[in-house]
Amino acid sequence: MESGVKVFGGAASAVRLAPGPGAGRKGLKTGALGLFSSVVIGLASTAPAYSLAATLGLIVAGVGLQAPIVTMLAFIPMLLIAYAYRELNAGNADCGTTFTWATRAFGPRVGWMGGWGIIVADILVMANLAEIAGIYGFRLLGYDALAANRVWTTVAGVIWIAVTTAICYVGIELSAAVQRWLLCLEVGVLILFAVTALVKVYTSHPPTAMHVSTFWFDPFQVTSARALTSGILAAVFIYWGWDTAVTVNEETADSAHIPGRAAVISIVLLLVTYGLVATSAQAFAGVGRSGIGLGNASHSGDVFSGLGDAVFGSHGPGLFLSRMLVLMVLTSAVSSTQTTILPMARTVFSMAAHKAVPSRFARVHRRFLTPTWSTVGVGLASIGFLVLLTLLSHNVLADSIESVGLAIAFYYGLTGFACVWYYRRVLTRSVRDFLFKGLLPGLGGLMMLFLFCYAAFDVYADPRYGATSFDLPLIGPTGGVTVVGLGALLLGVVLMLVVTREHSAALRLQRSLLPQSLPRQAAVELASRYVPADSGTGVGGDWFDVIPLSGTRVGLVVGDVIGHGLRAAATMGRLRTGVRVLARLDLAPDELLSRLDDLVGQTAKERTAVDGAGSARPGEDEALGVTCLYAVYDPVSGRCSMARAGHSRPAVVTPHNGAASYPELPPGPPLGVGGPPYQSAELQLPPGSLIALFTDGLVQAANHDLDVGLGLLARALAQHQQPLEELCDRALATLLPGPVDDDAALLLARTRLLGEDQVAVWELPAEPEMVGHARTAVARRLADWGLEELTFNTELIVSELVTNAIRHATGPIQVRLIRDQTLICEVSDTGHTSPHLRHAANDDEGGRGLFIIAQIADQWGTRYTPTGKTIWGEQALPSGEGS
Repeated sequence: MESGVKVFGGAASAVRLAPGPGAGRKGLKTGALGLFSSVVIGLASTAPAYSLAATLGLIVAGVGLQAPIVTMLAFIPMLLIAYAYRELNAGNADCGTTFTWATRAFGPRVGWMGGWGIIVADILVMANLAEIAGIYGFRLLGYDALAANRVWTTVAGVIWIAVTTAICYVGIELSAAVQRWLLCLEVGVLILFAVTALVKVYTSHPPTAMHVSTFWFDPFQVTSARALTSGILAAVFIYWGWDTAVTVNEETADSAHIPGRAAVISIVLLLVTYGLVATSAQAFAGVGRSGIGLGNASHSGDVFSGLGDAVFGSHGPGLFLSRMLVLMVLTSAVSSTQTTILPMARTVFSMAAHKAVPSRFARVHRRFLTPTWSTVGVGLASIGFLVLLTLLSHNVLADSIESVGLAIAFYYGLTGFACVWYYRRVLTRSVRDFLFKGLLPGLGGLMMLFLFCYAAFDVYADPRYGATSFDLPLIGPTGGVTVVGLGALLLGVVLMLVVTREHSAALRLQRSLLPQSLPRQAAVELASRYVPADSGTGVGGDWFDVIPLSGTRVGLVVGDVIGHGLRAAATMGRLRTGVRVLARLDLAPDELLSRLDDLVGQTAKERTAVDGAGSARPGEDEALGVTCLYAVYDPVSGRCSMARAGHSRPAVVTPHNGAASYPELPPGPPLGVGGPPYQSAELQLPPGSLIALFTDGLVQAANHDLDVGLGLLARALAQHQQPLEELCDRALATLLPGPVDDDAALLLARTRLLGEDQVAVWELPAEPEMVGHARTAVARRLADWGLEELTFNTELIVSELVTNAIRHATGPIQVRLIRDQTLICEVSDTGHTSPHLRHAANDDEGGRGLFIIAQIADQWGTRYTPTGKTIWGEQALPSGEGS
């Protein structure tokens, strides 16, 4: 953990970085909220009283008597998006919500924009809510003059933001407790208002009253489709805010299910509340354009200001209740201000935990277990935005409030599409999956897309709409609401390119350094997967490789760099190159790891010398502590030799029982940290065996520990007869069903064994006459194989190598021919001295043999064995003779 810093009056040890980016691993206070508290937070975030007060008049102005049904129709797209939230939360209860889910579905850039959409919407609405809270606070106290003064309302708004930020900072439980009291007061007064209004309609018969009619609930009676769309556009956003119940998922009991249920319940309760209040208010006040009529333009921003006295009266208990109506709007704005801080702070917090924004915003208070920098930061940003726009122009502030709808439609729609794409592979699994993971979220996303485009490019773009307009180059006069709304989102595109630059560069570098395609091997059938992390948290560390070796053998390697980002990707490329160079020397696995360990240690020492004693982090090298597993499989003998440097053991599935096991391998220290020497272990594998090499990111996902992950991998590999590509997909679907917080690599190899008709071996004594016998035997076998074209060159190679073995070594000599994709000729002896290729002088009697072999063989080389060495030469087969 990093040491804390003093934040919001806390001590230096009061905060710590989030332990990890996975769901439920960020250090927030888990289990603090139940279903009731989650529903309360979801309802309070929508500010029902204020939303109705500010929007009902606008809806009536657009659709007239059909205002109640239009208010209720706006419920449909919100319910569809709520289902998307529920399903995505069940799969990954991360407080980043849209940011996290869109990242998993579409990549880090789209995910970052989803998080930015939440931030933009919340900051824009915070300025308006705080100003409204200030205005209604003065009205409640009878200071109407101060309520009309911009300076004093701004000061009051700043105070309200500071107070609600402090409540959110102290803890989620205090926030929930405050919301329970405020919401109960708000809903109670709303219901009392609705019931009183309806009773007076049917008993006192006010002059503006109308009896409720079925005509009000027929949307086809709206004068035009444009008017209907505009009305729904105005009404749909009074439901906004219920997603806060999901944003606090990591602090909710049963985080995978309760937040999603709370979101759906909140939407349904809002439908009942809005339908009841809109119907009763219209029945009591009518839709007239004067007096208390809902169509009165002077009251369109606050229909309750004139209705309170009319419904409750202006004397005695009625005066008290009318004041309570004012208090209700005030508490609605205040509670929504507080609950708006919650999702914005947790979105920033999650983005910081995933390294999408500076990591200091991922700090958690040690006592309160709440985000510190992110909570304080969003409070200060909201204050700054409110003060800035108040100083610049009150008209721009007014237009910025209306533009919040664009940000809402953007990230709600993105969430709907993310749900469909994220679950696309399971939509046909059942009717329920198709309905709730695909059809309904997809329809919700399409509705939000339509509303976004219609609002941004038709309604809001009209220069006559709103309080301001701008003359844009190439476009002309454009409404200020569109300019502010789209401008805020486009600003996010610029910030996204800057913030995600390192992640994108690391991912490109990582992919460019990994094998672009696996080489075709006689020894094994291959398949692989690399899954990058969803953010900068994990990109850049894992790699795998397949290295062709002499004698049709193959080297398999997988490794994991501890660090992340560009330096980790570069380190991975350096180590991968080192492994390939050392592997081409035909070193045994344990010796290769020893040489690689020396390379890492030497590099670290050189970096220490360059950094110097005054460096902040002398000698730091991402290669220190790297884990690696290296295996060599020989398809002639069926033996597989392995060694590991701190890495997980591979999974092996034999064709006889089909059960995956993790064979015991001698443990070895990670590279560069020192410790006991590396040791190799050898397995005898029958043909058709499956070897799975993987990194920890595959088996240690957020939802399970190592043992559980290994068990899941074994289960996924149980169907080992299936094609390797399908097995890879099965393993990823089983082990990485949700967001990936650390990159993961998987390499599958199914072993083969060369047939007896592909290998010929002769054991010869070290006697000069054996050179002729070797040539004759080789020629005969090439004739059996139909490779007479290669007889002369092969006889020459065998003659030179056997002669050298007799002359420079002792003991028996082995000659081996391997016919596969190429023809390989090997001569083994007991000597340990390696021949060197050189140009012989004109008067030299020897030294020309290897030079001749190098000219006629496509490749040649030497490898050492426990009993001596083997010199080999490889020739291409005649056209059409490949196996």
